[in-house]
Amino acid sequence: MVPERFSMARYCVGDAAARRPHETALVVVHDAEAPPEEAERWTFGELDDAVRGVGAGLLSLGLGRGAHVLIRLDNTSDYPLVFFGAIAAGLVPIPTSSQLTRDEVAFLLADSDARALVCADELALDVPDGVIVVGPGDVARWRATAYRIAYADTHPDDPAYLIYTSGTSDRPKGVVHAHRAAWGRRPMYPAWLGLRPGDVMLHAGAFNWTYTLGVGLTDPWVNGASSVVYNGPRDPSVWPALIERYAATHFAAVPGVYRQLLRRTRLDPGDLPTLRHGLVAGEALTPALWNAWREATGRELYEALGMSELSTFISSGPTVPTRAGSPGRPQPGRRVAVLPRESESTTPLSDGEVGVLAAHRSDPALMLGYWRRPLEEAAAYRGEWFVTSDLVHIDDGGYVRYHGRGDDVMTAMGYRVSPLEVEECLGRHPTVGEVAVTEVEVRDGLRLITAFVVPRDPDDRERIDARALLSYAADHLAAYKRPREVVFVDALPRTANGKILRRELAARRWTP
Repeated sequence: MVPERFSMARYCVGDAAARRPHETALVVVHDAEAPPEEAERWTFGELDDAVRGVGAGLLSLGLGRGAHVLIRLDNTSDYPLVFFGAIAAGLVPIPTSSQLTRDEVAFLLADSDARALVCADELALDVPDGVIVVGPGDVARWRATAYRIAYADTHPDDPAYLIYTSGTSDRPKGVVHAHRAAWGRRPMYPAWLGLRPGDVMLHAGAFNWTYTLGVGLTDPWVNGASSVVYNGPRDPSVWPALIERYAATHFAAVPGVYRQLLRRTRLDPGDLPTLRHGLVAGEALTPALWNAWREATGRELYEALGMSELSTFISSGPTVPTRAGSPGRPQPGRRVAVLPRESESTTPLSDGEVGVLAAHRSDPALMLGYWRRPLEEAAAYRGEWFVTSDLVHIDDGGYVRYHGRGDDVMTAMGYRVSPLEVEECLGRHPTVGEVAVTEVEVRDGLRLITAFVVPRDPDDRERIDARALLSYAADHLAAYKRPREVVFVDALPRTANGKILRRELAARRWTP
């Protein structure tokens, strides 16, 4: 049961500081080749002090309880300080990627009704009237002052943070999570992460990503472990060196990072002596990559399946043996079902039958709802079940077998990407008549976002430059949303009712 009064920030930061104030909580590595003593280090006590100082600074702006604070910072320690500082103050932070364009951030500011923007100087942009702009200098000043707040007295169901995710619309939608979301992560600790006090978690993601804020920070701190985050150049060869140099017991990344790591480095089972296992999420893990990692390192690679609305709830781990081709089993305490895809029935299917994966709405990790999207929120539930778009069946061992998504949402670098959002962007280019965007598998385990374009003027087809369209996308979309290939076609495949058949386009395969 979730405690009657519960603060996510106190649970993750304050409680850890009370138990182990002088132990290392966070290490930020700026130079992969520098000795560990030159890295930026925070004890739990220092982290607690800084979080409460930043929380005090945010409240000094005149923000009321529950006000939204959008974060647009670089990959520095300021990011978690502002994120947890806002939660500590009873505010609602909105973490965003520094890769987002100005247009994308402008939409989030307007849609979220943010009252403050904490922004890196080089990422500054025009803001609507009434939005307070805060810079890194303000964060440093707040940390240097003597005033510290107590953690806000919050209810488990009070909003704690808001994240934006792509869905089936042409604009991202906000997912509101309660403070209880942190408590709801407890089932994943034995069933996926296997964290113990004194462990060291190295996460390959940036601070702005909820995968990093959760698995990279929240989960280690709650379990008395240390977090290591690297903010230097993203060369895949740095990860084994960082694992060894910082004695990491856990390494978390998306499948693509493991794939590049194995391609760029040579590992033997005797290497990385401190590493107990790897963790992977964000997109499906192929059996080939799973086997390659195990053979190269002699370590397990534990996968988890989750989503922005619920985090991970299916996994393998120290208490759940891995099976090739499956992300694992429902974590203990989760109520999970496979429901019919083509009906509104709430009766779970039998093992072996393919349907949509669903989680019970009583799960404390489940979102409060979609921000100002009542119709989409209502459509996400079927009786007592929150219904995903993941098509699965459960095998005779209780393992979930993934069959892809029932909608057209894509996955890129661990982020969900709506094809409609990319299509809406490219459709504004003057040379584009029609466009459909989908993922195309170019080789086993590697899928690229691809735009299929019908030119506005067929006679000019030879003169249309794919590079111009890719450049246009780069000006208007975050890097992870951009198509990597443009294919010109005479017409798009459609159903009798005119709906684009993206799956038919996705079936095309070639080597770019």
